[in-house]
Amino acid sequence: MNKANQLAINGFHEAFKACFFILFIFLAVTVSAQSSLRTERSRNDSSLLADTNMLSTGDYLEGLERVYETLNKVPTVTASFGRIPEIKSKLAADDSTISLLKQRLSLNVRTFNLQNLQMFRTLLDEMTDNANGYNDIILSYDKDLDGIKKEIAALRKDTVIRQIFRTKALRDSFSVQIKALRLKRVGTDSIIRAATNTLNGLRAHVATNELAIQELLYQTNVQLKSIGPKAFLKEKRYLWEKRSSTTDAKYPEFNQMFDSEKKINTYYFKNTRSNRVLLLFTGLLFFVWVFYNFKSVKNHGKMDILEDLNLRLLTPIPILSAFTLIFALAPIFDLQAPALYLEFTQFLLLIILTTVFLKRLPRETLLSWGIFVILFIALSLVRLLGVSSQAQRWMILLINLMSTAFGVIALRKLKPIAGNYRILVIAGTLYMLFNGLAIIANMFGRTTLMQIFYTTGVYALLHTVALIVVVRLITEAFLLQIKASRMRKRYADHFEWEGIAKEFSTIISYLAVFIWFVLLTAHLDILEFFSEVIGSFLSTPRKIGSFSFTFGGVLLFLGIIWTANFLQKYVAYFFGETGDDTIENANAEHSRLLITRLVLLIAGFLLAVAASGLPVDKITVVLGALGVGIGLGLQSIVSNFVSGIILIFDRTIRIGDVVELGNRKGKVKEIGIRSSTLLSDDGAEIIIPNGDILSNNIINWTLSNNNIRVSLTVTIAKPFNKEEIVEMIKTIILDNEHVFKRKAPSVIINPLNGKWSTVKIFFWCNLNNTDAPKSTISEAIYQQLAEKEIETL
Repeated sequence: MNKANQLAINGFHEAFKACFFILFIFLAVTVSAQSSLRTERSRNDSSLLADTNMLSTGDYLEGLERVYETLNKVPTVTASFGRIPEIKSKLAADDSTISLLKQRLSLNVRTFNLQNLQMFRTLLDEMTDNANGYNDIILSYDKDLDGIKKEIAALRKDTVIRQIFRTKALRDSFSVQIKALRLKRVGTDSIIRAATNTLNGLRAHVATNELAIQELLYQTNVQLKSIGPKAFLKEKRYLWEKRSSTTDAKYPEFNQMFDSEKKINTYYFKNTRSNRVLLLFTGLLFFVWVFYNFKSVKNHGKMDILEDLNLRLLTPIPILSAFTLIFALAPIFDLQAPALYLEFTQFLLLIILTTVFLKRLPRETLLSWGIFVILFIALSLVRLLGVSSQAQRWMILLINLMSTAFGVIALRKLKPIAGNYRILVIAGTLYMLFNGLAIIANMFGRTTLMQIFYTTGVYALLHTVALIVVVRLITEAFLLQIKASRMRKRYADHFEWEGIAKEFSTIISYLAVFIWFVLLTAHLDILEFFSEVIGSFLSTPRKIGSFSFTFGGVLLFLGIIWTANFLQKYVAYFFGETGDDTIENANAEHSRLLITRLVLLIAGFLLAVAASGLPVDKITVVLGALGVGIGLGLQSIVSNFVSGIILIFDRTIRIGDVVELGNRKGKVKEIGIRSSTLLSDDGAEIIIPNGDILSNNIINWTLSNNNIRVSLTVTIAKPFNKEEIVEMIKTIILDNEHVFKRKAPSVIINPLNGKWSTVKIFFWCNLNNTDAPKSTISEAIYQQLAEKEIETL
């Protein structure tokens, strides 16, 4: 039993141990699971809290992409430097020109032509402006290059990119991208370095040229300033003195000087900005204008209407006229042009004018012109022969003597012709005077003064003749425009053109005289002096009390006002409107012209105020004072002015309308700003203030059409067939070509007494043509009644 108990106890112990072991394992597993759960929760919480600081593969790839994008900008930025080749080419041309100018300015001052010195200064000023332009372009390129450099430098501070290159694991992970990136960086570094070196080189080149240009400009200005004082000093030996040596047989530097001058001229025309394109456009516009009007007249088969205009210079294909205009105005469009250019253009002008004069001038006058052409060409050739200075002076002396004698003889013989143009007499006198002064200057060794005098005399006469021809050409073209416009609008062929031509040519002549004076002073080298003196006088502020002004502002104000008035006056002529004869064909275009004239006047006034610089507050004071004046006594003037504007825009009446105003009847001839004019049937011109027109009843017979009903009354004796009489009268009316067929005539027969009846006849015709159809129809009716043996009263 004891043994059995012992075995039972031992079994119980073994079972307890097994249970305890199982419980221990369970507890261990449970604790381990809870620990794992806590760890996972902690890890999850830590991951949530640290999400913004952790970088993924995508973040690193985005950082590398930013590097690629920045490096790819480098070729794009440098490719935008497209003007670098152009700048290099122009700088190379500048280098060549600077070298030529240094060479030319190193020669003796006596070999210079005054026109060329002025051209040198203009050319150097242009080169200075070009250099400033180069600097601006290079600076903009440099700014773009610095911008991309800063972007690349900013990448080095990017923490993501820095982490990639500092962490080996990341370098290994992105090894392919990093390798390509390093190759890209090498290429971009090379591009940036090359672009930087190019820009720095260009900047240094431009700076070097600027210094050389400033030095040459200083030398040129010194030469120009010294010409005036030295011109009156003895520059060479007296003409009668013998040479001290024979080494001056020829100019040793002539060929070199001439070649360099041609190269400088070529550079001048390639690289300087001037009005030459505008000059060519002006000539082309003139050609098209004249050609179109001639063609228009020819297409209508009315070339005969131009015979009374006496067009002596214009032709249906005005090539010579256009070239005359271009070459005559060439000097004023480019005052500082090279001497070779000036001589060449004026030589062409001589040839063209000679061609124009061949069949238009009398033989004696043409012979005189031919002599002038020969003398002009001889003077131009002397400088190109390359002979010694002494021989050149003797040749010029001979030409000046011949020119002086020719001027005296020609002016005396051609005085009847020259007397019609005062400026031609003045130019002829100057031609003789300056040639005489050139002879004296030459004899006493004043060669610069000699050159100034003989060129001024020759060009003064040539420009005079050319500008006279230009004024005539423009006047004839204007008259042709009027004729062609009138023909296209079916106006009467003839108009009183003599007064219009005289007035227009007078205005154009004033402009031509101004151009002539500018060219004269330019040849005498006093244009700059005049410009400074006049400019200083006009721009100096003046004061009257508290009011400040300049004569330049006042002159500009008056000039613009005059120009606006000139345009508004002649714009009607340009469209063929010349006077009373256009009233018969008046239409809506007249009103548009009136509006245009009004707009020109108002716009001219506003532009004049803005351009003159007159203080607006002072003008306001004047307008205020004007308002007081209106209140005191100018009411009627202002009323008429406003009424005129209303009439123009309201179009209650128009030019050409037949109106009745009270007991006054007539055709509207003009609608002005203050008053309007009626032309009565008797030819009287009735001037009516615009205010009176609007304040009275207006009967406008032609507001919507020109139709008017005409009435006739015939008294006939009985008996007669009523239907037959009515049909006969209607047939007579409808057979008349002046009667409107779209409105049927009306015939009413009323008995007057037992023996007589009255026949009232009504028909429609044009208001401007009533007498002729009325007389014709009346005569035909009486004739038919007589044939039917019907008695009439």
